[in-house]
Amino acid sequence: MPVKIRLQRHGKKGKPYYWIVAADSRSKRDGKYLEKLGAYNPNTNPATIELDVNGAVQWLQNGAQPTDTAKAILSYKGAMLKNHLAGGVRKGALTEEQAEEKFNAWLEEKAAKVEAKTEGLSKADAEAKAKAHEAEKAVNEARIAAAAPVVEEEVAEDVATEETAANEEE
Repeated sequence: MPVKIRLQRHGKKGKPYYWIVAADSRSKRDGKYLEKLGAYNPNTNPATIELDVNGAVQWLQNGAQPTDTAKAILSYKGAMLKNHLAGGVRKGALTEEQAEEKFNAWLEEKAAKVEAKTEGLSKADAEAKAKAHEAEKAVNEARIAAAAPVVEEEVAEDVATEETAANEEE
């Protein structure tokens, strides 16, 4: 039975939400699966991915073939690296502790990159809101300025005509 690690679509039209599953390659896309490994939500920025890394590694070691998208997700979350390191441990190139240390160092580095992206997005969002607020203030001030001088000009003209009339009388 050839096993694939693939995505199973859920969610509404235009709002996809995927489960990452290990399934028989002959089953339908949204059909029966052997094990649910995680979930993937592309609607958020950055995309939300929940994955059982150890379960995915076990399926990979048993010969499951990931689809292209699933492989990218597994790589992003470190399952492919962990599988690679486990192969090194089996061959004797690494010890279990060294492999775990390398994997944890990679996870920390990846978490820092994701955090930096999240901070960058929130900063860009805050700057966009500030610019929009400034533009709105400018529009409001222009509107108020356009409405206010009309009244002042009429009063100024009345005062000017009264002054000229007073000057002519003198």
